[in-house]
Amino acid sequence: MLLSKLVGERTKTSPADATAISHILLVRAGYIKLVSNGIWSLAMPAKRISQKIEKIIREEMDAIEGQEVSFPVVMPKDLWAESGRYYSIGEEMVRFKDRGGRDLVLGMTHEEAAVQFARDAVNSYQQLPFMIYQVQTKFRDEARSRGGLIRVREFTMKDAYSFHADMDDLRAYYDRAYKAYENVFRRIGMKKVVAVKADSGMMGGSISHEFMLLTDIGEDTIVYCPTCGYKANMEVATTVRKTVRDEKSEEVREIFTGDSHDIDSVAKLLKVTPDKTVKAVCYFLKGTEKVVVCFTRGDLEINESKLTKLLKSQIVPADITGSDVLHAGNIGCLGLDASRLAGVFYDESLRSTNNMVTGGNKDGYHITGLDFDRDMQGVTFDDIAKVCVGDVCPVCGKPLALENGIEVGNIFQLGTKYTKTMNMTVLGKDGKSFTPVMGCYGIGVGRALASVAEESHDEKGLIWPMTIAPWQVCLCGLRLDDESVKKAADALYADMQKAGIEVLYDDRDASAGVKFSDADLMGLPIRVVISPRGLAQGTVEITKRDKTLTENVPLEKAISFVRTVIDEEINKLQ
Repeated sequence: MLLSKLVGERTKTSPADATAISHILLVRAGYIKLVSNGIWSLAMPAKRISQKIEKIIREEMDAIEGQEVSFPVVMPKDLWAESGRYYSIGEEMVRFKDRGGRDLVLGMTHEEAAVQFARDAVNSYQQLPFMIYQVQTKFRDEARSRGGLIRVREFTMKDAYSFHADMDDLRAYYDRAYKAYENVFRRIGMKKVVAVKADSGMMGGSISHEFMLLTDIGEDTIVYCPTCGYKANMEVATTVRKTVRDEKSEEVREIFTGDSHDIDSVAKLLKVTPDKTVKAVCYFLKGTEKVVVCFTRGDLEINESKLTKLLKSQIVPADITGSDVLHAGNIGCLGLDASRLAGVFYDESLRSTNNMVTGGNKDGYHITGLDFDRDMQGVTFDDIAKVCVGDVCPVCGKPLALENGIEVGNIFQLGTKYTKTMNMTVLGKDGKSFTPVMGCYGIGVGRALASVAEESHDEKGLIWPMTIAPWQVCLCGLRLDDESVKKAADALYADMQKAGIEVLYDDRDASAGVKFSDADLMGLPIRVVISPRGLAQGTVEITKRDKTLTENVPLEKAISFVRTVIDEEINKLQ
């Protein structure tokens, strides 16, 4: 490819709203172009990277007996109504009518299509197990598009669906898929990917794992134990909190606290630490004004994912202004009229605590001396708080740590969530019908591209791994107005193509500084420079983008040298 003909400009200007380095560099290097919020066009280099990522994914899916299929982007409402998700998924799913008035949806995932495809074709246990997969465009009306390709609305995704006779068979295949995912991320050049236990969310099922790229820009929080290796997404992470009771329980007293409403101001006024206070947090059940009140220790935060799972309902923060039941800033455990609420929940961190400060359930007052064993008998406790740095590992008892990460893939043991609701049955060995169990496995192609860019770059630009680089070599001809340089550069370009080397030839009439700057920005793994000085000595300069190699090589040996470097870099990732 000639750089002079490549559509997409390199620029020094960064997008005004960009915070992720991958967003900045992919735009500056001319790889992606914003169309609308969360919707991007891919220029040729980004498209080539995507195709290479897809090729690696296909190879790993085929290696575990995957059958590639293609499901439609547009599906009828009826299909999603069968599973119940047409009604349970909110504004993220785009619903519309065709010219005949039929209700349709844009596919944001394809479990329903997979079951509909399989249930008419599979009727015997002898056809199980099998896995079908696709690489397909999807649309999710994401409320918080961010980070360039990291969180988008339109995206390309590999999703796979396996069908099994029983859970034992699913678990065995799940382990194979897990290993295949490890292979995918290693081969595309990701260095810091970990698999963590995760919340199944709207997908459903019992067990799921997310593959997370550890990076500061990630919006997911990973809880892990440096000692034993326990890992989980914050959504499902657990800890063991030991209750430390004061030796003597005080009497309950009502104290005037005036305008002190938040935990810090109340704790300061009453001269206690935040962990001796009770925090109240209120939510509406989504789509209603039914209020749920949650209590946790004052130094902790509510884990909304755990609460959602407990309620089996989506939640949103509640505005309780004007409520005649709840007094904002003074909501407490004692005397709360729960009969007018959709639910009251207490976190495990409050179990058996004493001498706690809680709201007085009237404006301007708090209560001190609360003893949960004495004063709150009969209440139940649930795990609804987030894990904190230093909390106790539930496996080995050592301190836990936190890191941010980007979710680059996920796998789910769905069980019969979709096959049962959509009435898929097959005949067993005994001649009786049974419902198959399912697994689901997803990787976002664009997010994988962006995640590699997020991890692999320096102050000058991108550094693509050899396995997915848009081209393996950037050939820079310096002083192409010199006939001997142009002749040698043109010949080397042609010879590299004949040798099967993917090469981007910078044939522009530009300075060495501009060419080197663009080469660094675009991040191709190898740069080959032909210059008047080098030709006078019969050599070309060959440099690796990661700066681990710079060597002057005889012109006649340039192709074999480059081929060796390419093979070495690819072999490192196999």
